[in-house]
Amino acid sequence: MGTDIRASTVLAARRENIELHTADGLTLVGELALPASRPPVATLVCLHPLPTHGGMMDSHVLRKASYRLPALADLAVLRFNTRGTTSERGTSQGSFAEGEGERWDVAAALEYVDFHDLPNPWLVGWSFGTELALKWGRDPIVAGAILLSPPLHRATDEDLDAWAAFGRPMVALVPEFDDYLRPTEAAPRFARVPQAEVVGVEGAKHLWVGEPYVRIVLNEIVKRVNPAAVPLPTTV
Repeated sequence: MGTDIRASTVLAARRENIELHTADGLTLVGELALPASRPPVATLVCLHPLPTHGGMMDSHVLRKASYRLPALADLAVLRFNTRGTTSERGTSQGSFAEGEGERWDVAAALEYVDFHDLPNPWLVGWSFGTELALKWGRDPIVAGAILLSPPLHRATDEDLDAWAAFGRPMVALVPEFDDYLRPTEAAPRFARVPQAEVVGVEGAKHLWVGEPYVRIVLNEIVKRVNPAAVPLPTTV
């Protein structure tokens, strides 16, 4: 029968603590989780929610991605704390920079991916992290972006237009009951990006609390990044 995958389930992976080094001289702390016994087919570069509201590399959806997806979908999952952010892994140097100075944090993560030959990197931003992806994620190595609960607050129409020109795929997962941007409002905003897909998630809220919503998010991510691995198993 197998065991149900629950919120706390941690599946096998090769996990290592990493450090990222920004062009403006900061050291950021993070973790890379790789499939236990084979090379990854793709890489998730996770950009966490707002650190001034408790966001960090351990924010639950990102943590669950790192716990499950190396084993279930052959993905590498890179998580890190942006400048001035603290989690169990430690504190990244510097201080919160309103989404502007964080451009160097995104660049440092992509440089790490490039240097270590991690394949097919996709940005996975959540809330504030979606703003970082939209503003600073247009790097030639990036295969696409998956945006969880995008507020489109710091990211402007100009950023959306720039992503449209960048041409890489983009998927926005928008909760039905989001605090900031709901599916009906998201659709016209993202219409500026011809290759963007807006997926409204019935019943969900901004924080994706509850295993059913986590499963939807992880399946939607894997559907884009390694479609051969969906649907993800719910037991192991």
